[in-house]
This record gives sequence, C-alpha cells and structure tokens, in this order.
Amino acid sequence: MSRRFPLLAGALLCAAASASAVEPAPNGITLPEGYREWQVLAVHHRSDNNTLRAVLGNQAAAKAAREGRTNPWPDGAILGKLVWKAVKHDRWDTALAPGDFVHAEFMVKDSAKYPATGGWGFARWLGKAQKPYGADANFVQECFGCHQPVKDRDFVFTKPAELP
Repeated sequence: MSRRFPLLAGALLCAAASASAVEPAPNGITLPEGYREWQVLAVHHRSDNNTLRAVLGNQAAAKAAREGRTNPWPDGAILGKLVWKAVKHDRWDTALAPGDFVHAEFMVKDSAKYPATGGWGFARWLGKAQKPYGADANFVQECFGCHQPVKDRDFVFTKPAELP
C-alpha cells in the first residue's frame, strides 16, 4: 500500500537558516543539507508548550514510512522536526499558525555509529540563528532519556500520517 507525503508549504520552511552556514552539533552531526525539500511525515501540536511541529523525513525515511518499515526504521533514515510557537491566526479565530521559529531537531539512524542511544544520533539547533544545542556531546543523553517511553517504537514518537 503506497502513500504519498506532500511537501510542507515553502512559507513555513523559510524560517530556518541555511544549513551550510550552521555549526555542527557538539556530537559532530551537521544540519542536513536539503532538509527543507524533505517530505512531511506528520504534524503535531503540543499543548504543553504551545508549539506546532512539522516532522520531515529524508528519502530513506519517507520510503520506509510509505512501506510501513518504521519499527525499526532503516539505517540511513533521518527524521527532522521543525518547531514554531503556536499563535492565533490573525484572520481565523479558531486556527493556530506558526509564530516564532523555536528549533530544528534531527534523529539520524545509524545502528553501528550510535549503538549506545538505540541506533540514533540526536542533534538540535536553536532559533533562527540555528545555534547548536548542548554544552558537549553528552547532551544526547537528555534526548535519549526523553525517548525511552517509545523504546518499543524504535525510540520514535512520531507515527507517520496516513494519506488516502
């Protein structure tokens, strides 16, 4: 059963900085080139911190999602999450819209390189300036700790959206 995942409107993605001008995360992961062209796998609204999130996947992740091969995700899959503060839409009282850009997060699946964190490398860049998150490479323990509740789903919270 094949599914297609459309690209998120370019207007939402223009908030992120150019990947080539951004410093790597403290663990050496670099902001993936071309992530703005990745397919959208899911969207989320988190009411606890009032954010809107677009979950993107590189070609390997999008293919795995279409084929239902997400537990485990294949090596080479990269999941990206772009996060904005949710604000009230200026012309639609019951709608939320993206406000200030908060951060971009990425999970890189490489079972051989990241065995201590379930096969995933984690990285985050803060704000429009895309400042790398974490004082040193140990920041990944915070990420991995947060993902423990979904260990049975290959440490991934996102369930790709199904399309007709």
